[in-house]
Amino acid sequence: MLCQNCKKNAATVDYVEIINGERYESHLCSSCYAELLGEANSKADSDIWAGFFGEPSIKKEKKCTVCGTRYSDYQRTGLLGCPNCYDIFREELLPSIRRIQGKVTHVGKSAKNNDELGLHRQLKSLQEQLEVALKERRYGEAGRLNRQIKEINDALYGGGEDE
Repeated sequence: MLCQNCKKNAATVDYVEIINGERYESHLCSSCYAELLGEANSKADSDIWAGFFGEPSIKKEKKCTVCGTRYSDYQRTGLLGCPNCYDIFREELLPSIRRIQGKVTHVGKSAKNNDELGLHRQLKSLQEQLEVALKERRYGEAGRLNRQIKEINDALYGGGEDE
């Protein structure tokens, strides 16, 4: 078979490329292959081989200035040396944190005040307001505060009994 490009030499290279699911074949001689595709392929091949064997690392490995932990230590043990390591290795740690926790920002607990400690604080505040309202003879407000106190007591202690 003759080379499809120069139509002079015998085709020694069968080049197959699949683009968008369609197969394209070229039969080329070695000189046409080198001329048309060899330079691009040799660059791609050198990049692939460099990826397999790794290029010599020029940059120095990061090291925590406080505790001396290196990123390679973290990769080996999974442990950081101090809180400063999170700042030093931030770029390297974010993908792992995102993969493990789903997000990288801490949003804290919700602002709801229905936990027991919050209810106790609210109860104490209402009781103080009730005392002031009674001393100042504001009985309407005192009744409202008393109802709120009863609701919180019911929530905290399960008071279903009426007095």
